[in-house]
Amino acid sequence: MPAKPLHLRHHHHTTPNNNQSFVPGLHRPSTPPGFPPATSRRTPSKLSFGTVCSSNINRSMEAHVVLSNAGEWRAGMRVESYGTGTQVRLPGKSAMEPRIFKFGTPYAEMYRSLSATPEDEAFFVHNGVLQLCKRGASVKLAPQRWQDMPSSFVQKHDVVIAFEERIYDAVVEDLQTREPTEDFKALHVICLDTKDNPHEAKLQGRVALELCWLLEQTHDLDAEAPELIERFQEEQMTHTNIKVLHQICYL
Repeated sequence: MPAKPLHLRHHHHTTPNNNQSFVPGLHRPSTPPGFPPATSRRTPSKLSFGTVCSSNINRSMEAHVVLSNAGEWRAGMRVESYGTGTQVRLPGKSAMEPRIFKFGTPYAEMYRSLSATPEDEAFFVHNGVLQLCKRGASVKLAPQRWQDMPSSFVQKHDVVIAFEERIYDAVVEDLQTREPTEDFKALHVICLDTKDNPHEAKLQGRVALELCWLLEQTHDLDAEAPELIERFQEEQMTHTNIKVLHQICYL
């Protein structure tokens, strides 16, 4: 049977609150809230996080959902997600046939395009792409490209987590080429290298949550982050081979 169509509401291109969806009847996926330090209970999120991958549909969106759902003890972390690619590229029926969309194309529109025929629907359900589009539509309107965001918007983040080294490099390069803002503040750019598949994204989403809980507990983020991140990598390396990079940029 063909998938039920996703009916898109008209919203401004911003991220909704934790209970709001851009598609009627479509709810944000639930995730385990994790175990924050006891001192963080019932306190508001003091940091703003950005999560970045290539197409803003798998790795960055997994982290977006996990962080914003970390609300059993608080009202979720403040988080936005982005991609750095030139286009949104989704795996197609062969490596030579990716499905390509422009950034800003609503997730619901992608879903409808990928489920236009029973054959397409069956294929994209099997490879997991339809589920990614549905999840995206439950969180915000459309994929957003990091490089296209105004500096005033990007600059509000305290921590930006990139899920691949080349994406980390792209974020750092972009920040270094932007004109300084009036506030001129530090942004901590962190790389948690992650293979681009849903299973690895889910694992690293949990790792990102652990790191963000720790960063939330700092009294002076700029002074404490380098040592905290180094210690975090050493602890993570005892049970998983994770590469963590960190650079402070100013905007």
